[in-house]
Amino acid sequence: MASREEITVCEDEVRSRYSHLEKMTDLVAVWEVALSDGVHKIEFEHGTTSGKRVVYVDGKEEIRKEWMFKLVGKETFTVGAAKTKATINIDAVSGFAYEYTLEINGKSLKKYMENRSKMTNTWVLSLGGTDYRVVLEKDTMDVWCNGQKMETAGEFVEDGTETHFSVGGHSCCIKAVSSGKRKEGIVHTLIVDDREIPEAVE
Repeated sequence: MASREEITVCEDEVRSRYSHLEKMTDLVAVWEVALSDGVHKIEFEHGTTSGKRVVYVDGKEEIRKEWMFKLVGKETFTVGAAKTKATINIDAVSGFAYEYTLEINGKSLKKYMENRSKMTNTWVLSLGGTDYRVVLEKDTMDVWCNGQKMETAGEFVEDGTETHFSVGGHSCCIKAVSSGKRKEGIVHTLIVDDREIPEAVE
């Protein structure tokens, strides 16, 4: 029978080697939120024995609260370049089971995304090996590309408007034309180098 060798490892070495595991042991929820400046990942840790609450936005710690006696409640923070208000609601379901819901600007994530799809158009395209995400905010006509608000030039044309800008050295234009149907309203189309880009569904 082989003898076992005793291996001695100091506490600091164990901590440094396994700290990434300790960091996310209480992860209970992950959401992806599409805003004009990009898709943001929100992660929430909730220690149901210690009451610990940690919120990460795009991997960066935004809130950390240790040893909270009240296990239910809310955590409010901001997301993205526009500092959009986000709230995680912690509710007890039964016994020691909890439900976590995310609100964006006071609306449930689902309702916010439904409203957002009415207020924005999004296109995803690849130019010269680089991926781009272009977002038009219909209410302000602001154009965002990969998290940056773009410099644009708008002009009226015979059948509507055109908003011109450039991405990666390519000329881009968002055409706004009436659909002729009251329910559909104005149709926005992205044209890059004289090629129509299909709209993405987020």
